[in-house]
Amino acid sequence: MNKTIGLLAHVDAGKTTFAEQLLYHTNSIRSRGRVDHQDAFLDSHAMEKARGITIFAGQAVMTYKNSTYYLMDTPGHVDFSAEMERAIQVMDYAVVIVSAVEGVEGHTETVWQLLEKYNIPTVLFINKIDRSGADVSAVLSEIHAQLTPHALHVNGSLLHGEMTEDVILFTAERDEELFEAYVEGKARSSQVTESMAQLIQERALFMVMSGSALLDQGMTEFMENVEHLTRTVYDDNQAFAAKVFKIRHDPQGSRVTFMKLTQGQMSVRDELTYTNGNGEEMTEKITSIRVYNGDKYTMADYAKAGQLIAVTGLTQARAGDGLGYLDTRAEYQLIAALKSKVIYPATYSVREVLHCFQVLDAEDPSLHVTWDEGLQELHVHVMGAIQLEVLEQVVRERFGMMVSFGTPEILYYETITKESRGYGHFEPLGHYAEVHLKLEPGVPNSGVVAMNACHADDLSNGYQHLILQHVTEAEHHGLLTGSPLTDVIVTLMTGRAHNKHTSGGDFREATRRALRQGLEQAEMVLLEPYYTFKIKVDLVHIGRVMSDIQQAHGSFDAPEMYEDKAILTGIAPVATFMQYGLELASFTKGKGALTLQLAGYQPCHQAEAVISERKYDKNADLVYTSSSIFCSKGQAYSVPWTEAERHMHIRDK
Repeated sequence: MNKTIGLLAHVDAGKTTFAEQLLYHTNSIRSRGRVDHQDAFLDSHAMEKARGITIFAGQAVMTYKNSTYYLMDTPGHVDFSAEMERAIQVMDYAVVIVSAVEGVEGHTETVWQLLEKYNIPTVLFINKIDRSGADVSAVLSEIHAQLTPHALHVNGSLLHGEMTEDVILFTAERDEELFEAYVEGKARSSQVTESMAQLIQERALFMVMSGSALLDQGMTEFMENVEHLTRTVYDDNQAFAAKVFKIRHDPQGSRVTFMKLTQGQMSVRDELTYTNGNGEEMTEKITSIRVYNGDKYTMADYAKAGQLIAVTGLTQARAGDGLGYLDTRAEYQLIAALKSKVIYPATYSVREVLHCFQVLDAEDPSLHVTWDEGLQELHVHVMGAIQLEVLEQVVRERFGMMVSFGTPEILYYETITKESRGYGHFEPLGHYAEVHLKLEPGVPNSGVVAMNACHADDLSNGYQHLILQHVTEAEHHGLLTGSPLTDVIVTLMTGRAHNKHTSGGDFREATRRALRQGLEQAEMVLLEPYYTFKIKVDLVHIGRVMSDIQQAHGSFDAPEMYEDKAILTGIAPVATFMQYGLELASFTKGKGALTLQLAGYQPCHQAEAVISERKYDKNADLVYTSSSIFCSKGQAYSVPWTEAERHMHIRDK
C-alpha cells in the first residue's frame, strides 16, 4: 500500500528531528542526524544546514509493515510556505507537529487552513515534551480552541495497548453504529479502530499523540498507530493521471518534474500529451523515471498509482498541472505580499540574468518573475527578507552570478467596484478582430476569472477559446498605479473575425484593448495586503499594544485575558505592521510574542499617497493602450477609448 505522508509545522517545532526518527525506525537510515549537528538526512542542502531550517521540500521513501511511505518534509518558515502549499496537494495524510512549549503558533494555523482547503486527513504530534515549560494539556486546549474540537489525544499504541474509555466514547460520539454498540456494551477494539480510521480519513476526527522526537519518546507508538489508522486505495488499471508538485533542475541542467501518480501507470519512453502555460498542446516522451530518497535517487522502468516520482523529458509542465486523465490546474492560496528589484552588475547581459530567474520561476512559481520594459527592471515577488537572502545565495551557487535585491516593497493590486463594458477593435491593413467584454467585481483574492457568454453564431469556438486564454494568460494591470489587476470577472459577450484577414495575434490585441477600455469606464480601487495577527503580552503592556495597532490603521477583537497575560487578535496592513515584531520585542524586553499570517488584500488605507508616489501615467503606457485600430480606404487609424464604442462593427443588443 502506497502512502504519501507530509510533515508540517511552525519553524522550530522539531519537524526535521521527527522525520529522522521515522526514517531510523523504518531502517531507511542507519543513524539519526540532528539539525544542530548539520547532518539531518532531509536537510541536505548547505543553506539548510547553515540556517538550521528546512527551505526546500524534501522527500524520502520508507517501508513499515505492509506499507511503502513517501515521506515529505516541508518548510516550516513562513517565507517558504509557497513550497509547502505545493507539496500539500499530493499528500494522502498530513502530520502537524506542535511544540509542547510554544503551542499553536501563527504558521500552524496557516498550515491547518490549507489542509482544510485541500481536504487532507491529518494527525498531530505534540513534540518536545521533555523541555522546560512543556504543557501537553495546555497545548491540547489550544488545539481544541484554535484548530479543531475533534482532536483526540491517544496515549500509546492502539495496536497493543488497551482501548481506553475516553478513546471509545470520543469515537462513538462521531459514529452512530459504534455508539449503539457502545451503549449495548458490545463495542470491540477492532470496531473502534476501524471507525477511527474512517473518521480520520473524513477529517471528522484528528488523532493527537505526544512525545519527544529528540529523545525518541512516543515515536514507535506513533508509527504503529499511523500504520493502523491510515488507508489508501489506488488503481493501477485506470487511465494514467498525475499531479505535478515540483520542478527542479539537476546538476547537469536537466529539468526534473516531480509528480504523484493518482491512477494508472507510467513507463519510460511513454509519450505524454499536456497543455503548457501558453495553452499549447505538447507531446513529449518520458526519458527517465526517478525515485528520490533525500538528495539521491534510483532509476525505475515504470511507476504505478500512489507513487511519488520524478521524470525527465517534460520541458514545460508546471507545478500544479494535472497530467493525463487529470487535466486540471491547481490554484494556490498563498501569495507574496512584497516585491523586490533584482540588482546585477552592468557586465551581465539582461538576457542571461533573465534566463537564470526564469529557471528559478519554473521551480517556484510564487516568485512571479517579471521584466518591466518601461523601467528596464527585473522584479520578483517574495514572502520576506529571509527568502531574498536564500535566493541571492542560490543564484550565486547555481549560476555563478553575484546579484542583490532592492529593499522589498509592498505589492499592491487594483480592482473595480462596479460593472463596465469594454470594447476593443484591431484592424490594421490585413488584420481583423473585434472583442466585446463585460467586467464585474469578483470575490476577494480570486484573481482575474474568464467567463463566456458569446454565441457560436457570432464567433467560432476556437476564437472564443483564444480570447478567454488571452484574458487569463497574461497579467493585466490597473490604471491607478499600474499594479496587477485582480478580483475581476471578465465575460466575453461577443466578437467578430474576418474569414480572410484574422489571425490569432489579432485577438490578443483586441482583447487587451477591450479590457483596458473597460477599465477606463470602471471605478477602480487600490488594494494592499493585510496581516492577521496574534499578540501575547503581559497585562501591563496591553494599553501600549492597542494604541500601536490603532496607529498602524489596524483593528482588533476584544482582548482575551489569561492570569497576567493578554492576547490580542486582529488585522493590520502589511505596510505598517511588517516591522512591529522588533518594536514589540524592544518594549516587552523579548517577552511579547507576535505571530503574523497573510490575510489577503483589502482597500489601501493610504491610497492617495501611494498613487501619488507611484506617478503612473496610464496615457504614457503605449504597451497597454485602450485605443482601438480601425481601417478605412486601406489606411489604419486610431480611435481613443472615449469614442471606441460607437465605432464598433457589432452593436450591443
